Amino acid sequence: MSNNQGQGESRQNQGQGESRQNQNAPKQELQPHPVMEQLSGVQYCVNSPPPWKEAVLLGFQHYVLSLGTTVLISTMTVSQMGGDNAEKARVIQTLLFLSGFNTLTQTIFGTRLPSIVGGSHAFLVPVISIIHAKRYRMYQEPHQRFAQTMRGIQGALVIASAFQMILGFLGLWRNIVKYLSPLSVVPLVTFTGLGLYHLAFPMLGKCIEIGLGELVLIVLISQYLPPYMTSKRPICDRFAVLFSMSIAWTCAGILTWSGAYNKSTDTLNTCRTDHSGLIHGAPWIYVPYPFQWGTPTFDVGEVITMIVASFVSSIESTGSFSASARYGSATPVPPSVLSRGIGWLGVGTFIGGMCGNVTGFAASIENSGALALTRVGSRRVIQISAAFMIFFSVFGKFGAFFASIPLPIFAALYCILFGCVSSVGLGHLQFCNLNSFRTKIILGLSFSLGLSLPQFFREHWVSNHGPMHTHARWFDNMVSVVLMSHASVAVMIAMILDCTINHGKNENGKEWWEKFAVYGNDVRSDEFYKLPWKLNKLFPAL
Repeated sequence: MSNNQGQGESRQNQGQGESRQNQNAPKQELQPHPVMEQLSGVQYCVNSPPPWKEAVLLGFQHYVLSLGTTVLISTMTVSQMGGDNAEKARVIQTLLFLSGFNTLTQTIFGTRLPSIVGGSHAFLVPVISIIHAKRYRMYQEPHQRFAQTMRGIQGALVIASAFQMILGFLGLWRNIVKYLSPLSVVPLVTFTGLGLYHLAFPMLGKCIEIGLGELVLIVLISQYLPPYMTSKRPICDRFAVLFSMSIAWTCAGILTWSGAYNKSTDTLNTCRTDHSGLIHGAPWIYVPYPFQWGTPTFDVGEVITMIVASFVSSIESTGSFSASARYGSATPVPPSVLSRGIGWLGVGTFIGGMCGNVTGFAASIENSGALALTRVGSRRVIQISAAFMIFFSVFGKFGAFFASIPLPIFAALYCILFGCVSSVGLGHLQFCNLNSFRTKIILGLSFSLGLSLPQFFREHWVSNHGPMHTHARWFDNMVSVVLMSHASVAVMIAMILDCTINHGKNENGKEWWEKFAVYGNDVRSDEFYKLPWKLNKLFPAL
């Protein structure tokens, strides 16, 4: 008994000693999340393609997403130009065909990132200005007015594309973006996604029962169902766009055929699946060709405005490229690679101007967001998507069937996809010192003016073509093009402040990116961005 009691007392004393030692020891601090130059959790990065069957389905999913912007831009412009459904179908086929072609060139010779190249909204201000020009109002016959207006747009795009090619291929864009830091990239990428907010819920609200249902479905399928689905490969989150769109589109078709939307109003017509007229107007087989609307015409004021629009499009494409690199688990894009990509966007805009496109080209924002939803940033998937674009643009009836999806369904997808792009912009804050007042002031001012200034110009543009009222209409449009772009305003303010206000060590995160500033300094840059077939030797500056 005494021995057992002695052993118990010794254990008790030992435990008390350990507890005092633990109390005196410093508490273990919680470690923050480590800084990641490449995003983890991506299942297939830029150079690692998924199996062929899965890659084809993912490519088709990206193709369907690209239809939203293609149909929307054509619908907004062709009707104002005097075109009918047949001409709108040809414009859509031309834009889709060239989007596929330019996506292939961008993924092979450009940035080589998994980025879809599609129609740019930055060109719409000069395009709409050309549409409402006085010299085209004299044409009373709609088809003639459409052809003449299209020729004016073509001429302005051709000259603007030459400026964009010079900007990219001569390395001028490289000399601009080399001043970017993680701090200035935050507003650039964030507002690249949020800048098109008017295409999200405002357009969804035009058919609330279909649009809101699609939004609920995409969140439910992609976020809530995967933990309850047991399969060898992820299905719900990877193909959530196809599943949710199929259900919402079927419901819209049932409501259309049942007569629920027979009453002719703008809201109900937006919900219909048979209101676009594309299936009837599209030819069975159609291949775009140069000067299909006639010889381009040129106007100095329109050309200057379109050149400024190409500069704004280059800014927004840079933000989209950065998002695609992040979601493709690639390293930060070197300035020379960004310059190379802008040059190839200029080539695409030139070909589009020759063939009769209604807008220039830019890196697609919604498709960059889709990389986050699927966690597949493979270049091969995007190239397969480009093949779908070319195929369905040539065989017009088949492509018109998918292009008849109601736009509120696309708007619901934009709500989450634009948000994904914006969130990857905010992710660059991990490289910055968020406890610095300098950082807070730069972010605060760029975010504040990036939101409010473009909104001010947009409200005036809708009512009376912008707040600028000089005798030179082209100058008013030029200022409006720049200041109506959220990404352009935000990044210009952030870059100017970041480059002129003194900062401490690693305050803006620039030190993290120094090894990626010069192409070839990091072996990972060669892995992701190196041109094929030893073309880097032919283009050392790019």
